[in-house]
Amino acid sequence: MLNEIVEVIFRTDRIDYFVNSENLPIKPDIDVIVQVERGEDIAKVIHCSVIDEELEIKRENGELKKIFRIASENDLKSLENVKEREKDAAEKFNELLVKQPFEMRLIDTVYQFDGNKLTFFFTAEGRVDFRDFVRELASEFKTRIELHQTSGREDARRYGGLGICGKPYCCVRWLRKFNQVTIQMAKDQQLLSNLTKISGPCGRLLCCLQYEEDFYLEKAKLFPKINENIILNNMKMQVIKNDYLSDRVHLYNPEEKINKIVSLQEYNNLRDQKKIS
Repeated sequence: MLNEIVEVIFRTDRIDYFVNSENLPIKPDIDVIVQVERGEDIAKVIHCSVIDEELEIKRENGELKKIFRIASENDLKSLENVKEREKDAAEKFNELLVKQPFEMRLIDTVYQFDGNKLTFFFTAEGRVDFRDFVRELASEFKTRIELHQTSGREDARRYGGLGICGKPYCCVRWLRKFNQVTIQMAKDQQLLSNLTKISGPCGRLLCCLQYEEDFYLEKAKLFPKINENIILNNMKMQVIKNDYLSDRVHLYNPEEKINKIVSLQEYNNLRDQKKIS
């Protein structure tokens, strides 16, 4: 379909949307040359036909830039040359950094495909005023300079590694966008007892908590509330834990210090008997 909206990811990990105005035979994971603010850049296709109301409005208003072409063999060869230039730029960056009154560590260096922009990714303790350094870099490289302070998640994606599941990080293998992962999700999944076990190498909560959140929210609707009371064998018992995976309810009597585990069905039967009586 002409003028389809295409989702792409740049080598800087930035995701953006472009119009396939030339009706190019685009497929996921192929490289394309796209229009950017200052020239052209190379990016990899994620989705070929994105449907989104806000994006449709932007397309109608001419706010979305277009895809120029599918990257050719010459383009890919040029990209290899760009990568060599990035290595030289990284070395020069570190030479100039020694003279600065602050500390930062260079993580990655990325040239725009046409050389009209050079981005340096770095880590540093707290915020850094690098305005004078940017001017020095611009004078050295004769192009637009951007310095981007990365987060722990971005660093994990760039360095890669194995998660606690034994597989490469999701953000390296397939996860294109970082979803918001909150303490509430850990609470919903009853995982607050040991936060270190549910935190990734990036220092943030594991992305996979978000994957199962819907399951736990739906399950919670079927279970009693924590601290809810029920009568079992003429004894007042309190709900202290719900086991959503095995459909069991953990009960406790604080006076007698007695623990009991009943199935969800048994618990519901006890609650129904109370209502009937």
